[in-house]
Amino acid sequence: MSEIRIEHLPESRRYALLEGAKEIGAAHYRELDTGDSVQRIFFHTEVDEAYAGQGLASRLAAEALSDTVAQGHQIVAVCPYIKAYVAKHHDFDADLVKPTPAHLGILPKA
Repeated sequence: MSEIRIEHLPESRRYALLEGAKEIGAAHYRELDTGDSVQRIFFHTEVDEAYAGQGLASRLAAEALSDTVAQGHQIVAVCPYIKAYVAKHHDFDADLVKPTPAHLGILPKA
């Protein structure tokens, strides 16, 4: 089994969870530039069922959110998993922005 790593793929607006070259999960986002800040809106997080129960979604969320903050961006948690993660991990509280209609309006339609 290859090492599992997380890679930021800004051109496709996601953090990919990879085992070798195979993508086994991702945290998808869109960005809203308010002029004062860039707000990264996390709207969908997934991990392949074959990898469930290994803490990979938590690892993915932690790295995606930490990298977002390190880039100086704010976090908008729309995805249920990311919302639950930040509710338990208060080190992101200062960087959270509540979702608004402007945020929701730029998300892809299901």
